[in-house]
Amino acid sequence: MLAELSPAERRVAEYLRDHVLEIVFATADEIGAATDTSDATVIRTAKALGYSGLPELKREAGKRALGGVRPSARLRSRIDKAGHETSSLLDHVFAEATERLGETRRLIAEDDFVAAVELLMSAREVVSFGLGPSELSAQYLALRLRRLGRQARQITATGFRLADDLLGLRESDVVVLYVPGRLINDVHVLLDHARTVGAPVVLFSDALLPVLADRVTLSITAVHSGSGFTGEGLSALLLTDCLTLGIAARQRDRATATSELLNSLRNSLTQAPYQPPTRRRRGGGDPTA
Repeated sequence: MLAELSPAERRVAEYLRDHVLEIVFATADEIGAATDTSDATVIRTAKALGYSGLPELKREAGKRALGGVRPSARLRSRIDKAGHETSSLLDHVFAEATERLGETRRLIAEDDFVAAVELLMSAREVVSFGLGPSELSAQYLALRLRRLGRQARQITATGFRLADDLLGLRESDVVVLYVPGRLINDVHVLLDHARTVGAPVVLFSDALLPVLADRVTLSITAVHSGSGFTGEGLSALLLTDCLTLGIAARQRDRATATSELLNSLRNSLTQAPYQPPTRRRRGGGDPTA
């Protein structure tokens, strides 16, 4: 596609082609400086090459450059790129976080977000499930929903024990899956069972969206990290905050009442431990004897 690009975009494209490993850990500003262009030109070039933006291009580059590399080697590459100075570390991590969250926001259709809020509001119970680090996102969703007065639970079992947690799934429930890029048989079994009972499924993912889109009710892109500088669940956690805030805004009275009850229970738990009254033995003996 070089012939179709402007001179500045061509320089960026040639740099991307020749420095695959480096761009996985680089920001748009750094690539712009290396090509004597700008961050805007870098982003424009990525889109001209058919990517949704620089984060998607970097993820594809990462698959090629790091796919066969051992995890320990990938970690060394991240450390070497980020450097050892505090300011450098902060700049790299925050730059990637900004890229990921910005791209996630750009890819979200408002209609999909509204549909997700309405699905969760209509559920008898929301059942969340996450793999690996994304288990934290599933746990966070269930916690936030319960604090809004909604019935929610997290499936934590995997393997053979997963069957027990699936028994209670009903047609009136909604399943929320956090599966960024790894797919195991448990997910297939959960999706098959949800379809059998008629329970809708909301999927938060990135690389697996094309693989699972036709098996879920609604899919939302949570942009994954190409370099590993930022945590797996960063985008999904922020989207979870958006969803729960949307539910709270539509059911303000229920959310407020549950918040007051939660605060009351917390106050009771922070008081001095309950001491039962001491009984005296007949005859006036030592009550502790």
